[in-house]
Amino acid sequence: MLPDHIPVLEHGPVRLRPWRTGDAGLVASVASDPLIPLIATVPSVGSPENVAAYLARQHQRLPEGAGYSFAVADVSTDEAVGNIGLWTGMIGSGRATTGYWIARQFRRRGYVSAALQGVTAWALTMPEFERLELYVEPWNEGSWRAAEAAGYLREGLLRAWQRVGDSRRDMFIYSVLPSD
Repeated sequence: MLPDHIPVLEHGPVRLRPWRTGDAGLVASVASDPLIPLIATVPSVGSPENVAAYLARQHQRLPEGAGYSFAVADVSTDEAVGNIGLWTGMIGSGRATTGYWIARQFRRRGYVSAALQGVTAWALTMPEFERLELYVEPWNEGSWRAAEAAGYLREGLLRAWQRVGDSRRDMFIYSVLPSD
């Protein structure tokens, strides 16, 4: 049976934890990012109301059955640097997806790889997770390298798989299985 709360997980330089009101500054800072609001539910305008609504949505993901939304925090400071989700909408078929973002000022510090390794290791301890999937745009080398470092295997290219902004984008599909 899946946990009914967001656990706190530590892996290398990151702590994965529930979102807090004090993380509002991070959310506001990524509202102007050219990509994050297009691929995540981060607001494109970082007003206090929009940021508060984003944080509230993260707390509703699990009760609504969507999955686990973790703030990715630096383990030594507990400062939020990004987000990783484990989305369980297809858990009835044994599948789940994961996705993440890290604020530009915190990139290239190993946070994505550590967060993905941590959430993947945690998920694969539970029998409900028979397959984890991850979708990455081909140009996003940092993201697909993090996926590969976490043990995900590239299975192929999904043409025009996802709408990002005003256009459909190709995505690499990655997966990891408990037996990998």
